[in-house]
Amino acid sequence: MLHERDLLGIYVPTVTPFLPNEELDLDSYQHYLEKLLSHNIQGLVINGTTGESPTLSWEEVTALVQMTKDCLNKLHKRIPVVIGTGTNSTASTVKRTELAGELGADAVLVVTPYYNRPPQDGVLEHFRRAAQVGVPVIAYEIPSRTSIRLSTDTVRRILDLNGVIGLKDSSGGIDLISELAISDTKPILCGDDLHFYSMLEHGASGGILASANIQTDHFLQVYQLANQGEFGQAKKAFDSLVPLIKGLFQESNPSPLKWVLSNQGILSSDTLRLPMRPISKELQRELEGLLQNPAR
Repeated sequence: MLHERDLLGIYVPTVTPFLPNEELDLDSYQHYLEKLLSHNIQGLVINGTTGESPTLSWEEVTALVQMTKDCLNKLHKRIPVVIGTGTNSTASTVKRTELAGELGADAVLVVTPYYNRPPQDGVLEHFRRAAQVGVPVIAYEIPSRTSIRLSTDTVRRILDLNGVIGLKDSSGGIDLISELAISDTKPILCGDDLHFYSMLEHGASGGILASANIQTDHFLQVYQLANQGEFGQAKKAFDSLVPLIKGLFQESNPSPLKWVLSNQGILSSDTLRLPMRPISKELQRELEGLLQNPAR
């Protein structure tokens, strides 16, 4: 089980490789994991948006988790495995959190309920019930995808719940972390890749960053420099990553990321499940140029 004190550093949300017929490509997933785990990342997140969670069955999530655990054992690595279990139904979120616990999840990532626009007290109760399962919960605030924005007070009350160990902050800026940092708070991980440096500067303990799938060591360097108080060097290192981050989010994640991983031979295909679609030829050319001139 993941503890608050261990919620730090770079957690990488995994992609889900598919064959051209849209079936799981577990061979590519194993190859991808082995490449990713050659870096000293602090954790993995399975079944997040980067993993195309809306299109995955729980049986597929189970297969991905088992393959991840097998790969970690093979490489003699022990890092936390976080599983995304949040939906816009409290009952299904609780059930998926129970199932994640049975799979041996170190923690679960629970998003603010989306689409049905519940009131703030309903969201608080949603997280309370998820946390009561007994698997550590990382709350996930991302208004751009949920269509509701939690108040700072609601976020504080969620973080005060027993069993909630921290927050993934994808709120779109540094306002929330700045307000939370006024008083003692549980760990906050940056979920907005472009705000990673700014959030570290305001007290974030790390990040769950899709773009850290590429040039992983450079993201680790930004974190390590900031953690050592070398913020000037950290900003310089981060600024060199900004063009890549912008390119990877120019079209909907994870389409650009999958194209890059396929282009690098790490995945056998950049296949996505509908309604997601491959990236445009224009973005392909832009990403090719960025990859030819990586961050230094």
